[in-house]
Amino acid sequence: MSDLDYWQRHADELRARLREANYRYHVLDAPLISDAEYDALLYELHQLEERYPELRAVNSPTQAVGFAPQASFAVITHPHPMQSLDNAFNCRELADFEARCQRVLASQEPLDYLAEMKIDGLSVNLYYRDGLLLWAATRGNGQEGEDVTFNLLGVPGIPPRIEGAPLELEVRGEIYLSRQEFERINAEREEAGEPLFKNPRNAAAGTVRQLDPKVSAARKLQAYCYGVGEPRALGVGRQSELLAWLENHGFRVNPLRRRVTGAAEACAAAEAWQARRAELEYEADGVVFKVDDLALQEELGSTSRAPRWAIAYKFPAQEVATTLRGITWQVGRTGKLTPVAELEPRLLEGTEVSRATLHNPGFIRSLDLRVGDRVVVHKSGGIIPEILRVLVEERPDGLAPCPIPTICPDCQAPLVEDGANLRCVNPACPAQRLARLSHFASRHAMEIEGLAEKTLAQLLEAGLIHDIPDVYDLTAEQLLALEGFAELSATKLVEQIQASKARPLERLIFALGLPQVGRRTAQRLTSAFGSLEALQQATVADLMALPDIGEATATAIVQALQQPAIQALLEGLRARGVNPRASAQTSGAALKGLSFVLTGTLSEPRERVKARLEALGARVSSAVSAKTDYLVAGQDPGSKLVKAEALGVKVIDEATLRDLVAKAVI
Repeated sequence: MSDLDYWQRHADELRARLREANYRYHVLDAPLISDAEYDALLYELHQLEERYPELRAVNSPTQAVGFAPQASFAVITHPHPMQSLDNAFNCRELADFEARCQRVLASQEPLDYLAEMKIDGLSVNLYYRDGLLLWAATRGNGQEGEDVTFNLLGVPGIPPRIEGAPLELEVRGEIYLSRQEFERINAEREEAGEPLFKNPRNAAAGTVRQLDPKVSAARKLQAYCYGVGEPRALGVGRQSELLAWLENHGFRVNPLRRRVTGAAEACAAAEAWQARRAELEYEADGVVFKVDDLALQEELGSTSRAPRWAIAYKFPAQEVATTLRGITWQVGRTGKLTPVAELEPRLLEGTEVSRATLHNPGFIRSLDLRVGDRVVVHKSGGIIPEILRVLVEERPDGLAPCPIPTICPDCQAPLVEDGANLRCVNPACPAQRLARLSHFASRHAMEIEGLAEKTLAQLLEAGLIHDIPDVYDLTAEQLLALEGFAELSATKLVEQIQASKARPLERLIFALGLPQVGRRTAQRLTSAFGSLEALQQATVADLMALPDIGEATATAIVQALQQPAIQALLEGLRARGVNPRASAQTSGAALKGLSFVLTGTLSEPRERVKARLEALGARVSSAVSAKTDYLVAGQDPGSKLVKAEALGVKVIDEATLRDLVAKAVI
C-alpha cells in the first residue's frame, strides 16, 4: 500500500467518525464524543487535507457545517448560509489567524477585533420581513434548518416586531438555558423518573426542537443575538456598531464583549474570560474574535465552511485527576440500581467533588474501572460530576476489576438484567419501598409537607406503615412516640396528610410512580381519561393516541396498572378517600363536540394530528360538510378548501391549530 493510499483510508475513517459525531450531536442531541475530541479529529483531518490536497472531498466535514435537519420539522432554507467557525486552541494559533488576515489585507498593522463570549447553546436564524418575525430556524447543515418558530415565541430578547428595520433581515442568535434552569429541569426529570439531560446545551436543543410548544414554554429558554445575515443593510460599519443596533431594536445582546487590538491583546482577553468561566450564568466554551471593521470582513471573505475574518478561541476542558475509593450501588423506587463512584475529594470548578455518576454496569465495564484507580473527572454540563477516563498508566499492580453485584445490596434478592441496567424485582425491597413512599409524598406529587425521607424511614422501622395507603391511617398519638415529634408537629403532619387527599388527579397519577410517567404524561392521562377507573381500563392503543406517548411507554403503563401490587395500592387509597377526579376544565372533553377536517400537506404525519385531536375529544372527518367546525389547511389544500369556503366553514392553518391544541392540553 502506498503512502497516499494509507492516508486516503485514514482520511475516510476520520470523515466517517466526524459524520457520525455530527449526526449524534445535531440531530439526536446525544453527543458521541466530547467537543474537545471532535475538535481534535476535525483539526487532524484539516491538516491531512492541507498536506495532501488530492484527498479533499466536496462533502468532507471540513467543508460543511452541522448536519441535515430532523425530518419531523418543516425545512427552511436560509437566505444567507449560517457558517461555522474555525478554532484556535492557544495564543500561537490566534497569532497565526491574525497573520493570515494580514497577508490577505497586505498590511502588517494589528487588527481591531470584537471579542464575544462563545455560549454553548443552539444557533438559530430569525427572519424578519417588514419588521415582523416570520420564522425562526435552527442552523441545521448551514444551508437548511428546522422551523422552530413556535418554540421561540416569547423567548426574552427575540422581539416579534421591530421598528426601523430593512425590508428583510436575518438575525443570528444562540439559544441557551442558564445553569440554574438546567438544574431545575433535571431535578424535575429525576423526580419523575425521566432520563436526565447530559448538559445545558442538550437541554436547550431538546427544548427548541420539541414538537409540543407548551413543553418549550415551560422551560426558561434565553437568547443572545450576535449577528445578521447581511450587515450592510443596517448601515453600520463595525461589528460593535451592529450589536449596538440590535440592542437598540429590542434584541438581547451579551454585555460581556469588548474591543481589542492585535493577537496579544486578544489572547489576554481570552485568558481573563476563561478565569471567569465558572462565574457565568451559562455554559461558555470559548471566546469568538471577529474583525471589527465590516469592510475588512468583506475583503477577507469566507471559505465554504467558515468566515476568514473570525475565529473561536476554545477553552480547554475543565477536569481533575483523583482516586476511586469505591462504588456504591443505590436502589431506586423502580428497583433500578445506579452505581455511584466514591472519590478522593478534589476541588473542581469551585466546588468539592467526592462522588460521580457511573450510569450503569456497562459504563463500568467499558472503563475497566478498579477500586484504587486514578481517574479523570469533569462536570458534565458544568453540573454533574462524571468520570471521563482511567489513567491506566498510573494503575498500581494487583487491582481487580470492580465486581458487578448479583444480589440487591438492600434486600439480598437476586438481580435481573433489564437492558443496560440491573434491577431488583422484589416488591418488598425496603429500599424501593422507602423510595416509593418518598416519591409519593414529594413536592410535585402529593406534596405532604413534613413527610420527609428521614421521617418515612422512622415510620417503617417502627412498623407504623408498610405501604403508601398506611400513611393515611397515621394518628398524632402514633407520631408522638417517634423521636423528634412534639404535639404541634405531630398534629400538623396529620393535617398535611389528610389535606393531600384533595390533590388533583394528575398529582396522584404522578405520585404512583408508574414507569415512564412524568408530570407532563400524568397531565395528559388526566386530560384524556378523567379518573383512575377509566385509566385502568385504557388499552395500549388508547394511550398511543395521546401526544408524545409511544408504544413502549403505553405498554409499560398498561402492564404496570395490571400488576396486583398496583391494583391493591389503588384499592387501598380509594378505601381511605383518595380517589380524585379531573375537573371539567382538565378533562378529556376539551375539544368535545368539535368536528375537524384535515387537508393539504401538513408539517407532521396526518395520523398524528388526527390522534392528537381525537385524544382531546374532537371528531376528525374525511369530508367537509355544513357540520364541520374547522378545516385545517396545509400546503396545496385542494377542493376541500373551496367547499369549506362555500359552506362558511372556518378555515385555520397549522399555527392556529397548534394554539387551539395548546390551550386544550394542560
